[in-house]
Amino acid sequence: MKIVLAIDSFKGCLTSVEANQAAAEGIRAVRPDAEVVQVAVSDGGEGFLEAFHAAIGGEMITIGVRDPLMRRISARYLLKGDTAVIEMAQACGLTLLSADERNPLLATSYGVGLLVADAVRRGARHIIVGLGGSATSDAGIGMLRALIDAFAPHGTWDDVQALRPVRFTIASDVQNPLCGANGAAYVFAPQKGATPEMVSRLDARARRFAEVSARHFGYDRSQQPGAGAAGGLGYAFLQYLDADCQPGIRLLLDALHFRELISDATLIVTGEGSADRQTLMGKLPMGILQQSHGIPVALIAGRISDCDRLLRAGFAKVKCINPAGLPQEVAMQSSIACRNIAETVSQLLFP
Repeated sequence: MKIVLAIDSFKGCLTSVEANQAAAEGIRAVRPDAEVVQVAVSDGGEGFLEAFHAAIGGEMITIGVRDPLMRRISARYLLKGDTAVIEMAQACGLTLLSADERNPLLATSYGVGLLVADAVRRGARHIIVGLGGSATSDAGIGMLRALIDAFAPHGTWDDVQALRPVRFTIASDVQNPLCGANGAAYVFAPQKGATPEMVSRLDARARRFAEVSARHFGYDRSQQPGAGAAGGLGYAFLQYLDADCQPGIRLLLDALHFRELISDATLIVTGEGSADRQTLMGKLPMGILQQSHGIPVALIAGRISDCDRLLRAGFAKVKCINPAGLPQEVAMQSSIACRNIAETVSQLLFP
C-alpha cells in the first residue's frame, strides 16, 4: 500500500510539512508496512517557497527589503539555475503587520520589487511569484516603483531594460479582476483593515491607475482573471511584465512530477483548514483532485461544510478532524491538531 500525503497548511496552526507528518504518524500506527510519501504543498501563499525548495532544490537567498510600511526587514527567495521563486508574502504579507498597523491605503508592495530586482541581478530569467496573504491593495504600484528605482532611477518604466529578457509566472488561485464589485479592493481589502470608505478610495485609485496604464500600453489587462490577486499585484505583473497566470498548485505539482509520483499509489490524502464549496473554486485540494488521475483522494479539514457537494465533486472521502463541540481555541493548538489529524487519517484506513 502506497499513500501520498499532500496536505495544505492549516493557517495559524500547522505548516504543510507538520500536517503531513501528523498524517504519516496516523498511518504508521495502523499500517506500519505502508509506503508513505509526504509532499509539502502550497497554492501560492504561505509555504509556497518551502514547497518549491523541497520540490526542485536550489539556494535560498536572504536579502534586505522593505515591509508593507517601508521598514527594513529580511526576506528570502529561491534561486535554482536561472529560475527564481518568490513568495510575495515574505515582503508584503499581512502577517508582517500587527492588527492595529493594517491599513491598505498606506501599505506598499515595494519590497516585492526589491526581491524581483535582486533575482534579476543574480541571473534569473524565469521568475515565479506566489501571490497570497498580502497586506497591500496598491495595484502593484509599489513593486513597479522599486523596479524603476533599481534599474532606471532617473528614468521611467520605459527605461527599465533589464526586465525584458525575463519571463514571469504568477501563481494564484484568485480569479478576481482588479476593479469593481468583485475586484481587489471590495473583496479583499476589508480583511486587510480597510473601512468601507477606504475600499471606495482604493478601488477608485486602482481604476485610475489601470486607465492611465491602458492608454500608455494600448491594452488593458485589469479585467483579466488574477488581476485582483494580492491587492492588485497580479495586475501589475500582467499589465507591465506580461506575466502568465497559473494556479499555484498546478505549478508546484508539475515541478514535483506529481503524476509519476502517484502512479502506483493506493490513496492520496489532501486537506486544508476549512473545506466548503469554495474548495471547488480552484483551491489546493481541488488542484490535487484534478491531478489524481483516478486514484482515490481523501479530503480532511478542521472545518467542513457542503460535504455532499465535495463528495459529488469526486473526493472519495471527506472527514473533519475535530470532534463535535471542540472549542476552536483548543482545536487550533498545534499538538491537538496533530493528534486529531493522526486519528482521522488512521480512521480513513480502518473506519
